[in-house]
Amino acid sequence: MLSVPEARARILALLQPTGGEIVALTEAAGRVLAAPVVSRLTQPPHDVSAMDGFALRAADAVVGARLRVIGAAPAGHPFAGPVGPGEAVRLFTGSVVPDGTDCIIVQEDTACDNDIVTLHETGHPGKHIRGKGLDFAAGDTLLDARRLLTARDIGLAAASNHPWLTVHRKPVVAVLATGDEIAMPGEAIPAGGIISSNSHALAAFIRACGAIPTLLPVAPDDRIAIGAAAEAASQADLLITTGGASVGAHDLVQAGLGDRGFDVDFWKIAMRPGKPLMFGRLGTLPVLGLPGNPVSALVSAVLFGKPAIERLCGLAAGAPQTEPARCTVALAANDHRADHLRATLARGADGFWEVTPFGPQDSSMLRRLALADALLLRAPDAPAEKAGAMVPVLRLADCGM
Repeated sequence: MLSVPEARARILALLQPTGGEIVALTEAAGRVLAAPVVSRLTQPPHDVSAMDGFALRAADAVVGARLRVIGAAPAGHPFAGPVGPGEAVRLFTGSVVPDGTDCIIVQEDTACDNDIVTLHETGHPGKHIRGKGLDFAAGDTLLDARRLLTARDIGLAAASNHPWLTVHRKPVVAVLATGDEIAMPGEAIPAGGIISSNSHALAAFIRACGAIPTLLPVAPDDRIAIGAAAEAASQADLLITTGGASVGAHDLVQAGLGDRGFDVDFWKIAMRPGKPLMFGRLGTLPVLGLPGNPVSALVSAVLFGKPAIERLCGLAAGAPQTEPARCTVALAANDHRADHLRATLARGADGFWEVTPFGPQDSSMLRRLALADALLLRAPDAPAEKAGAMVPVLRLADCGM
């Protein structure tokens, strides 16, 4: 059986980001840049005032100096003509600094009587002036490719005069649930059957990760039907199946896909929950086979599906980020499988996270996953720990779950 890091690395090695598309700046937040953003202008484009006040020559900026105010220059209305010795121009924040001036004295440090301003503060060259290009210059690379765009990035792109951006196309992820016993919510439940939660949970998860989910009809436990259903996903960027990933008499996903040329890479992971996880290719279509158990499927989606989608979106994908927390209970020694315990988080009196795993961790208990804040990660063969030990946790809210 592969370790979790080994399996994740093998999945990511076979995936490539989607191609680029041009979108309006208003639609670019949350997308991943496929090309760098290079400034189309210099900001600020001129020397501008950082304060409301008066522009003058630094040589005239002495306490008690009385200067003649020869005009005003609100932002967007530059003063026409030079400013000479003993003269000043009224400015406002963002106003272009007039020719001949190199200093701003703020309004609060002056007294103005009609067209005479008296200075109550000294100045120096550059005082309260934002120089041309202080923020960035035309031709500067402002944002690199493979960056997930935030509201701050959108503001920077707008300031550099970009109405459109080139981003990676959102990947399409098809979801195929399998099993004779499966019914979708609202449908008649067959004898001995269950409602499928996987398809809807995975669709929500895929959307939270930045991709577009496509739900395929549930495929019965029939290798021909499974193969035919998978064909419907041929135009997707990734196919995720749930159920039937093992090799039991009724675990027919491998067989059904195999009839269509499926090349399996691996199908066993040393982890709990989620051991029967499968990955391979159906032609050029990557296929990630998750267990049918809903908790196992969703934990596996966090550990493998999220990095896979991130890679397709154009991000530098890897292991989900963990953080330390203090465990409130003692932990038994672990066996050879990596364990992922559903747990709650709370801030301790000292500000550190405190993590408390649920009691029974049976992988059929979906309610406990819904109530969990995090997964407490235990490495293979981890020794027993006393209460109070620091352990790594994966916050589910940070994983789109």
